[in-house]
Amino acid sequence: MSSFKEEISKRRTFAIISHPDAGKTTLTEKLLLYGGAINLAGSVKGKRTAKHAVSDWMEIEKQRGISVTSSVLQFKYNGYCINILDTPGHEDFSEDTYRTLMAADSAVMVIDGSKGVEKQTIKLFKVCVMRNIPIITFINKMDRDAKNSFDLLEDIENVLGIHTYPVNWPIGSGKEFKGVYDRNSKKILAFTANNGQKEVEKKELTLDDPALEDTIGYYHKQDLFDEIELLDGAGDEFDLEAVRNGQLTPVFFGSALTNFGVEPFLEQFLQLTTPPLPRETVDEKVEPMSDFFSAFVFKIQANMNKAHRDRVAFMRICSGKFEKNMEVFHVQGNKKMRLSQPQQIMAQEREIVDEAYAGDIIGVFDPGIFSIGDTICSPGHKVQFRGIPTFAPEHFALVRQKDTMKRKQFIKGTSQIAQEGAIQIFQELDAGMEEVIVGVVGVLQFDVLKYRLQNEYNCDIIMETLPYEFIRWIVNDDIDPKTLDLASDTKKIQDLKGNHLLLFTSYWSINWALEHNKGLELAEFGTN
Repeated sequence: MSSFKEEISKRRTFAIISHPDAGKTTLTEKLLLYGGAINLAGSVKGKRTAKHAVSDWMEIEKQRGISVTSSVLQFKYNGYCINILDTPGHEDFSEDTYRTLMAADSAVMVIDGSKGVEKQTIKLFKVCVMRNIPIITFINKMDRDAKNSFDLLEDIENVLGIHTYPVNWPIGSGKEFKGVYDRNSKKILAFTANNGQKEVEKKELTLDDPALEDTIGYYHKQDLFDEIELLDGAGDEFDLEAVRNGQLTPVFFGSALTNFGVEPFLEQFLQLTTPPLPRETVDEKVEPMSDFFSAFVFKIQANMNKAHRDRVAFMRICSGKFEKNMEVFHVQGNKKMRLSQPQQIMAQEREIVDEAYAGDIIGVFDPGIFSIGDTICSPGHKVQFRGIPTFAPEHFALVRQKDTMKRKQFIKGTSQIAQEGAIQIFQELDAGMEEVIVGVVGVLQFDVLKYRLQNEYNCDIIMETLPYEFIRWIVNDDIDPKTLDLASDTKKIQDLKGNHLLLFTSYWSINWALEHNKGLELAEFGTN
């Protein structure tokens, strides 16, 4: 077996999903601690003063304390090369998370032990189910008062419709949190709070250890024995195949903040998940071990470094090996090119890479030629990965620049932010770019747009919300939208690619359009 194949089999690429505040960013940091990528929680190596989480780099994220964009973080641990895709927890950015999940091979679902499954988790979870990707669950914050552990499992099974298998089992919670029982080794890992630094006191006990009662207390010991009996008798059997098909989720209990249970979770996670998986193209499947290079763009991010005014296209490598300065073919642009300044990114810290393998994520400088969903491959091995569906926006606003002299900045800023996929831009038919209709999935994206145009493009805007709630793509190429018979509250628009769409205020208007225009076909999704 060649070292190239060994390299690919070491890769693990996963996304972390959760409801806001469930502790996803803290868990990400602790995983990086074990990989030696950072020295102290809350700081990148060499920048100990930075107290913001490593993965939250955009200014607005620091101000609001939310993750707005997905970061890509790579580290090595026990011979594995791990790529973590950190995703926004806030539901207004679910589209960015959706695209990120397209680049992952598995997902870690972080659940707050005191709250159980929350609304945002359901939406993201459904995307994982749609792709059959393995989901590993980490129930966090056990050092705070949590729900009954059986209720938490039931919650996951009922709300998300997936079977659960607790890999470990908590002993108490909150002030009474005594540790976890590992069902595989049949040992108890006792909990010691230690301010979350790396070295956790490892105190392991067996069930028949005379010191057990002194360590966890008489009542906790009795409860634990009863619960183990119940789990072994009534719980789901462990089935690795079902885990890998996304039908059974292994569940771990722990506390990311105090660092308890994170390393056992990481070690077992690596055993439970697979190396990079084959990827669907328009015609076939591409195997990761294929000897040709292929990748797709799942994210574009402008101005990651204010000093450089740059745009980075993030690519998931699907097969083969990437080497710096190699010639590749851009399928959508139908031309050969060299990918310049290929980087692997540790939040804002970057390193130029000489080589990368299937499963890895690389960022390349984008002079404005890439779009989300584009395929890049070795010349002579033309493949095209399936496009990534775009969510239909649910909120709309008319946006124009305050200062007419700033037209250039306005067009550049709105177009670039739209290419990143955070917003969608439309125009009225035959209208110029002086004012545009912006569509977003969540209203917080309007704030981000305003903030970024102001700070990155020096352009102030006037925003006027519109009453529309539904958008539909016109499927028929042969229909001139101007000839359509529509209700008075329906607006005809086009996107930047020239596709025609309709904006509606109600389902009634959608039905009117379909009933009064024979043969008209409307779609809820476009594709990148």
